[in-house]
Amino acid sequence: MVQLAKGVRDFAPNEKIARNYLVSTLKTIFENYGFNPLETPIIERLETLSSKSSGEEIIKEIFKFNDQGKRELGLRFDLTVPMSRFVAMNPNLKMPFKRYQIGRVFRDGPIKLGRYREFWQCDVDTVGSKDMKADAEIITLTQEAFSKLGLDVTILVNNRKLLNAIIQKAGISAELSGTVMLSLDKFEKIGKEGVKEDLLNKGFDNKEIDEVLNLLEVKGNNKEKLDYYSKLLKDNQGLKELQELFVLINDSNVKFSPGLARGLNYYTGTIFEVIFDDSKIMKFSLCAGGRYNNMIGDYAGNNKDYPATGISFGLEPILETLKLLKKIELKDSVVKLFIIPIGNVIKQAFEIAKKIRSAGINTDIDIIGRNISKNMKYADTMKITYVLIIGENEVKDGKFKLKNMESGDEEVLEIDEVIEKLK
Repeated sequence: MVQLAKGVRDFAPNEKIARNYLVSTLKTIFENYGFNPLETPIIERLETLSSKSSGEEIIKEIFKFNDQGKRELGLRFDLTVPMSRFVAMNPNLKMPFKRYQIGRVFRDGPIKLGRYREFWQCDVDTVGSKDMKADAEIITLTQEAFSKLGLDVTILVNNRKLLNAIIQKAGISAELSGTVMLSLDKFEKIGKEGVKEDLLNKGFDNKEIDEVLNLLEVKGNNKEKLDYYSKLLKDNQGLKELQELFVLINDSNVKFSPGLARGLNYYTGTIFEVIFDDSKIMKFSLCAGGRYNNMIGDYAGNNKDYPATGISFGLEPILETLKLLKKIELKDSVVKLFIIPIGNVIKQAFEIAKKIRSAGINTDIDIIGRNISKNMKYADTMKITYVLIIGENEVKDGKFKLKNMESGDEEVLEIDEVIEKLK
């Protein structure tokens, strides 16, 4: 029996059409903000993927193999590491380097609902600017993307420098701060009690854990929270960066979340996560990212400064959310017009199809000789909006019956009129 590999999927035309729409929408917005496309290989050297920036949790999930030359290789697990490698290998790039990339990534991890071993990411990144204007642009772009898609989201924002300082204020050493962050990163999945248990299992005592959580549970709006930490932590660089960032953005749907951690080791400053939260459905994390000022320099090994910031849109969760809310139509065909030839007119029908296609209208034609009734049923099943009937009399008169399959309306038109109507 033929089977798929575990953790991967086929996408039937109706699903792929919807995915193409989402990708096209995002690409348009990315390019509108001045980001240029980049393509990197799916296969990378294992040493590239296994750098210290990646983190142990991710390294465990790399698909690993050897080529015939016994070289150790792996499948990319995100698009940030390959982009960093690309920048490191091309030192003459003009800065800032603004790129987007959309493609498959792979993780050999546990499979559950909404988590697969092959999935797509859509990334935008800016390299070469330490200024918070770069982070503000990423947030503004993200707001516009979800507005365009019709999704009401909350963008959670924090800064790793601030979070480090808060953890150390609770009496935990700088060396163990990253361990605490890994537990905090699970907060949305396991809740407060789950985080406490996770930290207890890692050897932290109840006093340390309670102190950390109490310092992070600050109520109020963005300004009130920032003011609180301004009094608690003097001259913290992460806090200053957040204050500057909030001046630059419209924060109507942006929430300062001091407990936001983002588990990956390579983040150095601002971090973001986009949440769709609807009590009638469920909570989704739709995309995430942040600032990573050290990763590219680690690859380059030339002591050059490569500050970078970016965000990754999760194609799967965004698409599932759009489908749940019925904000995207699943169509079985990209065809707008289906031509039904009747009688000995196939040559003329092909010529007409060619003319309509040259006008940029997606057009299909019956090529298996069904009768008109079966062709109409086919067009209706495939949700093709228009049908054009071409018979010997129509060819002779130069006028053809155009039927709207959604409304049932029919018109008799010349081909130029058909094109004008459908364009």
